[in-house]
Amino acid sequence: MSIRLGLQINNFSYGTGVADLFPTVVKQAHEADTSGFDAVFLMDHFYQLPGIGTPDEPMLEAYTALGALANATDNVQLGTLVTGNTYRNPTLLAKNITTLDVISAGRAILGIGTGWFELEHDQLGYEFGTFTDRFNKLDEALQIIVPMIKGEKPTFTGRYYRVQEAMANPRFREHIPLMIGGSGEKKTIPLAARHFDHLNVIAGFDELSRKMDVVRQACEKIDRDPSTLETSMLVGALVGDGVTPDAIPEDFRQRMVAGTPEQVAEQIKTKVLDAGVGGVIVFVPTQTLGYQPGQITALGEALKPLVTA
Repeated sequence: MSIRLGLQINNFSYGTGVADLFPTVVKQAHEADTSGFDAVFLMDHFYQLPGIGTPDEPMLEAYTALGALANATDNVQLGTLVTGNTYRNPTLLAKNITTLDVISAGRAILGIGTGWFELEHDQLGYEFGTFTDRFNKLDEALQIIVPMIKGEKPTFTGRYYRVQEAMANPRFREHIPLMIGGSGEKKTIPLAARHFDHLNVIAGFDELSRKMDVVRQACEKIDRDPSTLETSMLVGALVGDGVTPDAIPEDFRQRMVAGTPEQVAEQIKTKVLDAGVGGVIVFVPTQTLGYQPGQITALGEALKPLVTA
């Protein structure tokens, strides 16, 4: 299944008590499930991120929550955007994702990246290291995870990880889609071309056209048809009558749009899809007004025709 239209739920501060927190997540996922979205993603973080909230704001553990959402939805694919490889041993992550695929009857997506939020690593005891360290860890982890989710039994000894005939059973499918987030032209994009089904491009609107050229070149360099590597961008959507792009904070204007659902859709077409990116994953900020029933449905109805045309 392709991912042309996704919803990311990145905030769990709804102005409710804890008892109503997850039911609010379910309501958002249900709207996505019934209005044309292909996938629902959670962030894989333990603290809330800068720019969204303070570190002590509510943050659910991603795979526990996704397992519950598998029983609350029927159609959407489910995954993280994206898991920080540094947070989990690769064999544990292989079990996380194959278990989610069984629970959801074949709707799991493995989203993975190097990890980047240093505060989480420092406070929770995960080794952070340099970007090169984290990238090399990810490269080793993929040599374990990818064979395991295919039903193979890899034996591997590297600098960071060691496994002996590692298994992940049961499995629901022969292939679980692999997604990576990033846009590094020397490492991440070539890695995506070699191993991944989907690249979520982390870049500003004004960078997208050039990034897509780099994606094409990376695929062609290894004789891969560029059309076989799906692409998307994560875009924030401020939705409402009378809301204009002027309401977007200056620091976020290259990654957010604003207006009615129809205006949001037109901006995404112009800024993202017309730049050559294959799809869009949207998040709707809830920090100020909380969850607004119907917004996700309206977005789905406005956006779905653009990504299926």
